[in-house]
Amino acid sequence: MSFLKKLSITQWIIVSMVVGTLIGWLFPEFGQSLKLLSTIFLRMIKSVIVPLLFSTLVIGIAGHGDDMKKVGRLAFRSIIYFEVVTTLALAVGLLAVNIFKPGAGVSLATASASDAKEFTTTTPTLSGVLEHTVPQSFFEAAAKNEVLQIVFFSVLFGIALARVPGRPRQVMLDFCESLSEVMFKFVGIVMSFAPIGIAGAIAATVGRSGLPVLLTLLKLVLTLYGALAVFILLVLIPVALMARVPLAAFVKQVRSSALLAFSTASSEAALPGAMQAMEKLGVPKRIVAFVMPTGYSFNLDGSTLYLAVASIFVAQAAGIQMEIKTQLLMMLTLMLTSKGVAAVPRASLVILSGALTQFGLPLEGVALILGVDAVMDMARTSVNLVGNCLATVVMARWEGEFDESAASAIMETQPA
Repeated sequence: MSFLKKLSITQWIIVSMVVGTLIGWLFPEFGQSLKLLSTIFLRMIKSVIVPLLFSTLVIGIAGHGDDMKKVGRLAFRSIIYFEVVTTLALAVGLLAVNIFKPGAGVSLATASASDAKEFTTTTPTLSGVLEHTVPQSFFEAAAKNEVLQIVFFSVLFGIALARVPGRPRQVMLDFCESLSEVMFKFVGIVMSFAPIGIAGAIAATVGRSGLPVLLTLLKLVLTLYGALAVFILLVLIPVALMARVPLAAFVKQVRSSALLAFSTASSEAALPGAMQAMEKLGVPKRIVAFVMPTGYSFNLDGSTLYLAVASIFVAQAAGIQMEIKTQLLMMLTLMLTSKGVAAVPRASLVILSGALTQFGLPLEGVALILGVDAVMDMARTSVNLVGNCLATVVMARWEGEFDESAASAIMETQPA
């Protein structure tokens, strides 16, 4: 029992993933029934998202008083960074799928168009995403956990609050500061349930799909995982080195959140803990509060890379030869329509369906991918999270506000 008490949250998550896999494999029906545990855990986490994002964003913006130039500069730099990195993600995905051709030899006959039909109800467009960004009601957006709309409202609220003089502004800032502190404590309580929720999620996934279905489309899964690994090695690590990010401390701070994102395939589940971890690393709260939520909608590196791989995979599986210029046009479309993907129902599969429809590719491909989408979703979600955590440190460096002493303290006090 004393050994169990010494396990860190990261170690507990790994143990829960192994246990969940074994339960789902050996007792599939029982494993599927454990989805309830995962649902409860994710609901608890999602209940934190809105108050946490609202309070931290308002503090980050209004805390500067009338210095809106600082906020505007951070927003401009963040958007530039997001565009460059996500474009590189699309390029890596496009190269990988053309080199390894995971769709060659795969038959679409095993997929049913009716299975994919549910993902075609919304064809995403840039204008649609922009319109969706603006909430009709803050409370409606909060009830639906529409992150992009919450960010939009919170930014405007923070700017307006910054223009309010004297005591009213201070009262609201004190309220948001208190709310933020309470929400982070709330996250700590919820995280104690994480291993149970994660075991339930893994058991349900393996119990429903089984291990054999993973072997059927193994080449597609391996292509995505390999491309994501290459993206980390050739893009994220060089960016970290150029920005002089303390990699050892960064890995220590992000690993628990990355594992949580991987095991639950939910960015929302890992977002609060990741924000707290980046503050401990030495990134100012104002930068974490702005960059992480914004990146949650505009800097999804793993999802954009996945879209590149999945779209060309469908063309290959259908035996359709796409010219390079057509592929590049599709990548441009995906780059635009994937912005705000987290705010679109059914997320990446909706974006993928829209792209397939626009370029005349069979929607049966979506149904084919569904068999292993849960496994791929785990990888792309964890890369999304790591990419956004890195973005906060890069922005802190760019702004000249990164606290080196905090990173050093982590290396001294935390065991490897």
